[in-house]
Amino acid sequence: MPRIAVYALLTCVLALAAAVLSFANGSWLGIVWVMVLGVSSNIAWFYWRKAQMDRQRAAAVANGDAGA
Repeated sequence: MPRIAVYALLTCVLALAAAVLSFANGSWLGIVWVMVLGVSSNIAWFYWRKAQMDRQRAAAVANGDAGA
């Protein structure tokens, strides 16, 4: 897993904790944390998927399936 995806996943976890704490304290600031959670989860998914596709492409080239 690429380093940026790990950092984005860590940001997801921290944003989730911040949102829960904000809502538990009665603050509407938790809405901002939920939005940060959404963006960081999309970043993590994008870079994880990109790394997975790069690995598949490299394996295909190594096997001689460059056209696939």
